[in-house]
Amino acid sequence: MITYSTNFMGPISMEWYRDRGLTRMVEKTCESEIVRNMLRNSKKLKYLDIEIGDTYELEEIAVSYAGGRIDIRGLDEEDYYNGWDEYGLGVMHGEDWDLFSDWLDDLATTEQLGYDTLISTFEAEVLNGRKIRWADDITD
Repeated sequence: MITYSTNFMGPISMEWYRDRGLTRMVEKTCESEIVRNMLRNSKKLKYLDIEIGDTYELEEIAVSYAGGRIDIRGLDEEDYYNGWDEYGLGVMHGEDWDLFSDWLDDLATTEQLGYDTLISTFEAEVLNGRKIRWADDITD
């Protein structure tokens, strides 16, 4: 059987999220020595005097995104190195990535499905016809 899985490759940079307006500032309370020491040792040197119980601001990702590739296993080893193939997979909304990953984990076929077939079948079967929310759609 031919199997499929996602392989996460990013984005991992806060700058990517900042550039798209996908971060927010949140107020946190310092609740442990580990957090206090981490904040005191921060390169920003903003929290040198922070104590347990004090509040601080932290930038966090408001909406997650993920991209990478689709790994394909179980192919003919004479035609494919080690019986493996892959398709590049653009950056999509994190919820769609999770659903797509779960769907692929359960998918096994006798013939290799093409990229467009995988995407359209997923959209039809799992998203009930809704399209994947690609990152390109938030940058235009």
